[in-house]
Amino acid sequence: MELIDVFKALSNETRLNILQWLKEPEKHFPKQGAHLPKEVNYKGGVCVGDIQEKAKASQSTVSHYLNMMQKAGLLESVRYNQWTYYRRNEEFIKQLAEYFKTEI
Repeated sequence: MELIDVFKALSNETRLNILQWLKEPEKHFPKQGAHLPKEVNYKGGVCVGDIQEKAKASQSTVSHYLNMMQKAGLLESVRYNQWTYYRRNEEFIKQLAEYFKTEI
């Protein structure tokens, strides 16, 4: 776990908001999974375009933010055709919380 990457990823209000929105995707992104066929099960995944729309930022900025958060371990993604879906990496977030609880 590279803590500095996590801190960098969370040091921006929009990136922090994205992580919070993805905690409850059905509340913040009601049309999630619109491009995925029923046989592709990516529960909680949200399309980059939907995140971009909510964040009110350019596609390149949002893609950069999501990539940064994924490299830090905070997000997971799956690509289906031309769409990429992101969701929180709950296991990593749980480990991070435990690390803070016991080590810091």
